[in-house]
Amino acid sequence: MSRDTLSAAEARRVALAAQGFTQTPRLRQRRPFDPALSRLHVLQIDSVNVFARSHYLPVFSRHGVYDPGALDRLLWHSGEFTEYWAHEAAFIPVGDRPLFTWRMADFRERAERTGRATELAPALARVREQLGDGGPSLVRDLEDGPRAVRGPWWDWSETKHAVELLFATGEVVSAGREGFQRRYALAEQVLAPELLVSPPSRAAAQRRLVAQAARSLGVATLHDLADYHRLKTAEARVSVRALEDLGELVPVRVRGWDDRTGKPQEAWLHRDARVPSRLTPDALLTPFDPVVWFRPRAERMFDFHYRIEIYTPQAQRQFGYYCLPLLVGGVLAGRIDLKADRAGGALRVQAAWQEPGAPARAGEAARALLAQAAAWQGLSEVRVSGVGNLPLPPRFEAAAPPAA
Repeated sequence: MSRDTLSAAEARRVALAAQGFTQTPRLRQRRPFDPALSRLHVLQIDSVNVFARSHYLPVFSRHGVYDPGALDRLLWHSGEFTEYWAHEAAFIPVGDRPLFTWRMADFRERAERTGRATELAPALARVREQLGDGGPSLVRDLEDGPRAVRGPWWDWSETKHAVELLFATGEVVSAGREGFQRRYALAEQVLAPELLVSPPSRAAAQRRLVAQAARSLGVATLHDLADYHRLKTAEARVSVRALEDLGELVPVRVRGWDDRTGKPQEAWLHRDARVPSRLTPDALLTPFDPVVWFRPRAERMFDFHYRIEIYTPQAQRQFGYYCLPLLVGGVLAGRIDLKADRAGGALRVQAAWQEPGAPARAGEAARALLAQAAAWQGLSEVRVSGVGNLPLPPRFEAAAPPAA
């Protein structure tokens, strides 16, 4: 097969292989999470915990049952990873934090230009002093007196606004979490000195980020590459051209990847991408998995129109509160609204839908994945509401624990 043209099916296999889906998904015994995390580069964090927190799902999707505590220890306590606004809030290798120094400078410039830095100046100074004297702290430990009763969503205190601005500008980092609350520290208290000096230029850093996005995506359009680390399209285009000149990105046409006028979209294949002859994984995906997080790519790649409905009023939801995309045989075949009923020991399927043209085995694959998901979450059974058109029995047991 010539690499100047890919079929839509070949592009899907390239993308799934680049994302770490393999025919032999068992975790390694030594450093088990390296394959998935190196493929992903960013592991998006989200607060919703109706089934499992989002950053746990990509490893489960690619490798099945594992101990989330082991992943927590690697991400929060090994010193190998840190948090930053790399896509949305995400874990990244700590050595790659300097690649976002330009973004920290943008946050700083915006805060100064809008007057936000001046408005928060007293709180910023106080937070810096408290962290310098007291070390890593939760927001509640940094509050200046009792906090007034506030709303349940994003009604942040002045202290929270200040510490989040310092996090965005790079002065403050996450030093782990208590529950889902960040423990904040000054960057020099946590990071190695070499990570705080002589960052790469904006152009060099963005070129490296686009190269990493290309490795993680396998085959991609300009907008796919820009979205992966949330770069501006114009800046991503400069990096793409430079990487094309270096031979790291190879122009390719993907059949069916046309714009609204019918003109083929520009696309690039990473030079190390492989085109598997066969790759047919089954998986439950978090809504924030790179396979689906850029919705235009999910539609173009899989003909899968997906929107998360958490913030949609219940009466207006089409599929459910927190639907996990269902991958069957390497295609996105459905979506399943899940809730972990820990008190009742059950994984509740609140709705389960299959796409038009879903593989005939979609229900069978979903049942196996749900049984495995229940076991992973320490639940004994799966209970199905019957809402939706994906055929599932009303109740079945969790999968047996994997052999040691």
